[in-house]
Amino acid sequence: MAGTLQGKRVAALVDDRFEAAELFEPKQALEQAGAQVEVISRHARLTSMRHHDPGPTLARDRALDQADAGDYDALLLPGGVVNGDSLRIVPEAQRFVKLIAGAQKPIAVICHGGWILISSGLVRGRTLTSWPTLQDDYRNAGAHWVDREVVRDGNWVSSRKPDDIPAFNREMLALFAEGRTLAA
Repeated sequence: MAGTLQGKRVAALVDDRFEAAELFEPKQALEQAGAQVEVISRHARLTSMRHHDPGPTLARDRALDQADAGDYDALLLPGGVVNGDSLRIVPEAQRFVKLIAGAQKPIAVICHGGWILISSGLVRGRTLTSWPTLQDDYRNAGAHWVDREVVRDGNWVSSRKPDDIPAFNREMLALFAEGRTLAA
């Protein structure tokens, strides 16, 4: 897969206390395939989580209020309970996600990362998976929720949890490779 995403720009939208594996492992897979991944957040410094325990910290690459959805070819939405719950109510984050979705750009979402898609009103009619506790939220928002390792629905890929990351990465890389490149 090395080089298959050369020239692609991927936005990884997170809030503080995201699930470490759900950002770091997909980000590494994307970069190894040649993509440029930018971590976008309203927070300058971010702490990851390893389930309930703090993990590594990192600095964002771009402030959310300075990020232009038009600059990216695809969107990665990592999970983590705190990350997903806090990000879903941020108007700028909802706007960014709606612009990506409205432009028909591919989206990869894992675990609790889907809460922003639900709160943004984007899941109606979609088939998705997630951490099982989100199934009622998806169904109440008009989505078809299934309990599978990874689900591809059009230009979206969803997955349940860190254990599913190998399948998630495989499908995400394939999906993102299909999209157009913004770089001239």
